[in-house]
Amino acid sequence: MVLELDETPHALVFSPASVSTLARLAHGMGEGPAEELYVAGAHPTIVVPNADATIEHPAVLKNLELLDRDGCRIFWPTSGAEPWAGEIAATIFKELGGPLQGMRILVTTGGTREPIDSVRFVGNRSSGKMGLAIARQALSMGAEVSVVAANVEAREPGVDWVSVETVDELREAVVVLAGESDALIMAAAVSDFKPTTALKEKVRRREGLSVEFVATEDVLKSVREENPGLFMVGFAATHGDPVPDAREKLGSKGVNLVVGNDISQKGIGFGADENEVHVVGPDGARFVPRASKREVARVILDELEIEIKKERQR
Repeated sequence: MVLELDETPHALVFSPASVSTLARLAHGMGEGPAEELYVAGAHPTIVVPNADATIEHPAVLKNLELLDRDGCRIFWPTSGAEPWAGEIAATIFKELGGPLQGMRILVTTGGTREPIDSVRFVGNRSSGKMGLAIARQALSMGAEVSVVAANVEAREPGVDWVSVETVDELREAVVVLAGESDALIMAAAVSDFKPTTALKEKVRRREGLSVEFVATEDVLKSVREENPGLFMVGFAATHGDPVPDAREKLGSKGVNLVVGNDISQKGIGFGADENEVHVVGPDGARFVPRASKREVARVILDELEIEIKKERQR
């Protein structure tokens, strides 16, 4: 099959690149449209050598050295495994840049869990999908992204990742990382209460169980106290119209934007692939009708970009 390209691509990826492909690229010989574009000077280019024993051959290593000198980004296979497609995509986004290039964005995601005893906990239904979508979209817009994930199984490639379980662990990680960030997006569902005492052993049914709760520390307020100039985005999950609650949090939490959503609606919010939100800022609210969480993430980050530009112009 002959591939015909209507326009020059923004990036080239050769994955997996065979020994012959590496040789042709390294010595300026193009075979096919993609290789011809590389020879003609199309960049950036990412090369993923075929993960087999031939990568150790001196001639192959020499060709990879030549490609490296020519500015290619080379993914070296480890333990015979080729890199995730997500890792490659993340590299492309960083190479291409975007509206958030140069920004360091910290995203929290998932839901915290507060232990009752050695096997039980109090938690919530957050899947982490919204936060992961925000992290993925921020990466595609050129930002450097760090994620503090509370009890999230899936790991987003291309980002710095910190796993936590409880609200105290999340707060500690966020306070540390916020000082190195330009913006914080608190998409995690954080526990409002935790057991006064966490028992170290399992409580037997015959023993009975009575739990007393105490309020957790406000993470956003803690971060704001430590980082007065940090741009911060909070979330407000409510039953019914989320705008009033979001407006209240905009002032009481000291944040720049609040994303409100009505979790009583079926098919959106916790665990779903879609969401419907109101992005509330100092100058009004933007309604985002039901859409994929990736699309909702794009709107949230667009609003973040707009508000940051406004602040810089003041």
